[in-house]
Amino acid sequence: MISVDNIAVEFSGQVLFSDVAFVINENDKIALMGKNGAGKSTMMKIIAGEQKPTRGRINAPKDAVIAYLPQHLLTEDDCTVFEETMKAFRGYFSMKTELEALNQQLSTRTDYDSEDYMKIIEKASDLGEKFYSMEEVNYDKEVEKALLGLGFKRTDFTRQTSEFSGGWRMRIELAKILLQKPDLILLDEPTNHIDIESVIWLEDFLINKAKAVVVISHDRAFVDNITNRTIEVTMGKIYDYKANYSHYLQLREDRRQHQLKAFKEQQKFIAEQERFVERFKGTYSKTNQVSSVERMLEKLEIIEVDEVDNSSLKLRFPPSRRSGDYPVIAKGLTKSYGDHVVFKDANMSIERGQKVSFVGRNGEGKSTMIKAIMGEIEFEGECGLGHNAEVGYFAQNQASLLDPDLTVFQTVDEVAKGDIRTQIKNILGRFMFSGEDIDKKVSVLSGGEKTRLAMVKLLLEPVNVLILDEPTNHLDIKSKDILKEALKEFDGTLILVSHDRDFLTGLSEKVFEFKEKRVIEHFETIDDFLARNRIENLKQIDLMA
Repeated sequence: MISVDNIAVEFSGQVLFSDVAFVINENDKIALMGKNGAGKSTMMKIIAGEQKPTRGRINAPKDAVIAYLPQHLLTEDDCTVFEETMKAFRGYFSMKTELEALNQQLSTRTDYDSEDYMKIIEKASDLGEKFYSMEEVNYDKEVEKALLGLGFKRTDFTRQTSEFSGGWRMRIELAKILLQKPDLILLDEPTNHIDIESVIWLEDFLINKAKAVVVISHDRAFVDNITNRTIEVTMGKIYDYKANYSHYLQLREDRRQHQLKAFKEQQKFIAEQERFVERFKGTYSKTNQVSSVERMLEKLEIIEVDEVDNSSLKLRFPPSRRSGDYPVIAKGLTKSYGDHVVFKDANMSIERGQKVSFVGRNGEGKSTMIKAIMGEIEFEGECGLGHNAEVGYFAQNQASLLDPDLTVFQTVDEVAKGDIRTQIKNILGRFMFSGEDIDKKVSVLSGGEKTRLAMVKLLLEPVNVLILDEPTNHLDIKSKDILKEALKEFDGTLILVSHDRDFLTGLSEKVFEFKEKRVIEHFETIDDFLARNRIENLKQIDLMA
């Protein structure tokens, strides 16, 4: 059991949260929720020991292992993927080396009656008891299973970690954490850089093999599937629910309605007392009563109502010209990089108005196909856009294409047309830009802020073909809901690459699966494909176990 005891955090006189207390039990699977800036990541860093609170402390058993996966990692590049992952067992191998050194001393020293010799015996005995009580494990096999489950190929095992992107390095760190079998796993946005199959593998691991877990995630399906408890950080306090995310939303709304009712009753009571004071102030016979009421009002603690975004902002893509019958076509498409074949003889025809999903493990060619459609790379065969296709393209590097000299407001204002211009501040607010944020230059924004801004800009441009490559990585759940509703009502053609299953659900009627150098067309909804795919993947997981 790990306890958070009356934690408080203050920055420059501003209180982030105060007197927060809760207990993490052995098998709790907790979703840490709250709006951006509420203090979720700060809370997680404090539990991990990465940051000190202003007041309070974390209490944990002396031998408890707490493993923390932050959103951003600083990794070294001095070994292979397999060697780096094997560092998960560094403690075991360090203990083994130390025990061997102690035994070596015992076998070579002859001062059997000395105090030093007795200390070595005692230390070797204590360490040996701990070492030999540990479960015997085939460490190579465990590393292999973890890496394969998280999407690596065996040929990747001997590659240097420096050859991999930040997302893949995140997977290496995640594999190390899972292999340590910690008492508590802390995960801050773990699904941002892994594909659907790897998310399914991670879910299975956390549900069936992990002990306690605390996760921050904007992936609703992920948190619903793995958690049995939700802790909401809001207005400097926490609310603890024995429920997963979807059930928590219902309970939170019930709580807010009770707060609202109590607040209204309190305001009515205050108004009545103030009228009494106003009426009888200066009346000699009521002096004591008036003073008593005034003191009571001064001490009265005003009921707070939880923050909630009640705006009913709804975004629609502006109208554009009608495209041809087949705005996207590929015939006999082959793409290779040297000897490496990404896909071969791919055929694809997407009709006007169709919404399709590209799915498959990372590295199987989804983004490569999009680049071929957009004419950004060379290839063999035919591929391109059809008649009157006006494309809105959100690439994974879309943030880097924004004009750094414009402000946030100017970036959106230059593409907004008509009545929508009167709603720019509201739109930006729903995508987490408020107050002074809208006057910031793009050049000073973080990577996540630039990604969100690029998404807002895309939502306001008139297009009839939308191509979105991992658009949700830096969007919170509310922003994703806004985007999803806009896409549902979009009457053009949609190509969507995403590993967020909740976001994908209900969005496409056809699936193109990228697998083993092929592009396989599935005439089924993304919901049906994911349901079938999950079953098949769980079977594969069982075989790997």
